Amino acid sequence: MEKIARAGDIVSEVFQVLARQARPGIRTAQLDKLAEELIIKRGAIPSFKGYRGYPYTTCLSVNEQVVHGFPGERQLLPGDIVGVDVGAFLNGYHADAATTIAIGPLDQGVSKLVQTTRDCLALAVSMVRPGIYWGDVAEAIEQKAVQNGFEVIHDLFGHGIGQKLHEDPLLPNFGKKGTGPRLKEGMIIAVEPMLVMGDYEIEILADGWTIVTKDGKWSAHEEHTLAITRDGCRILTGQRNYGEQ
Repeated sequence: MEKIARAGDIVSEVFQVLARQARPGIRTAQLDKLAEELIIKRGAIPSFKGYRGYPYTTCLSVNEQVVHGFPGERQLLPGDIVGVDVGAFLNGYHADAATTIAIGPLDQGVSKLVQTTRDCLALAVSMVRPGIYWGDVAEAIEQKAVQNGFEVIHDLFGHGIGQKLHEDPLLPNFGKKGTGPRLKEGMIIAVEPMLVMGDYEIEILADGWTIVTKDGKWSAHEEHTLAITRDGCRILTGQRNYGEQ
């Protein structure tokens, strides 16, 4: 837990730096370079770079891109949102997290999407504890999303994490109470609600990685690495006090 927390501190620092730098006109490749330089400077290795052939340090997913967006020459525009997903590998263990950053003031509906996604993650954190079925958490995430006019992605999941970036169990953001894996003290999991403004159907672009909504509606993503403790859980990837626009 402590080793993952140290990797998580690096991930959190990356978010703080990128939230300050993510502004209209900056290219997503510039943000990726900043993240890679910081992770290496802190003595860690980017978890994503080289994972199953992925060529970048971060996944930077803009607007209708759900996850796994390639950094590149795209310039961020006022009113955009960018999902920043990043991992750090330190002393044999991974930490993984994501947040959605606003590029200036947002349209009211997009702002609600981003806030509701954050609220879904906060709800999950408040519920995770030993003995609870993941289905209880997943049902609550989906209900909050739907009550606010959004859908959760059905084909992408949270996951266990540790010496490998992705481990069992798979953790969907939809489900039914009393079903799914039963959480136990000592487990480390990456919880990551992904919400969309339209339909939850997705497709993969020609690069083989970037996942977008089929209907072109916008998506937001939030993720923490959590350790399940005796009385609840501990956030290992920092508190969410950046990019609050």
